[in-house]
Amino acid sequence: MSVRLPAILGFSLLLGACAEPPPYTNVDNAGLQQLLDRGVPVVDIRRPDEWRETGVVQGSALLTFVDANGRVRPGFLETLAEHHPPTEPLVLICRTGSRTDALGRHLVERMGYTRVYNVRDGITEWIRKGLPVARG
Repeated sequence: MSVRLPAILGFSLLLGACAEPPPYTNVDNAGLQQLLDRGVPVVDIRRPDEWRETGVVQGSALLTFVDANGRVRPGFLETLAEHHPPTEPLVLICRTGSRTDALGRHLVERMGYTRVYNVRDGITEWIRKGLPVARG
């Protein structure tokens, strides 16, 4: 499975450019705030250097999805599933929403997740609007 995963995710990135709606729910900053208020867990999938550079949405779990070369980190999917089962709602956030698009598609289409929320414009838009971040 892990050998095929990068190809699947790469293909998912291409699908994101299509007109077909994604299998997850996109949310903006207001939608993210509503989910935070409801206690839905947020997973920031960026790299540690990115967390340090910008900070993170308060309360986010920090779990790096891909390395600087775009390779899925070994054990990522297993760790994610262990802490966030497919039956529970989950918010994904990255820098601009691209990595979370690929991951969200994979989680829904291949791993049986049913309530995945993608922060459409990522932490970049959250910060641009002056919303609070914690140091990552």
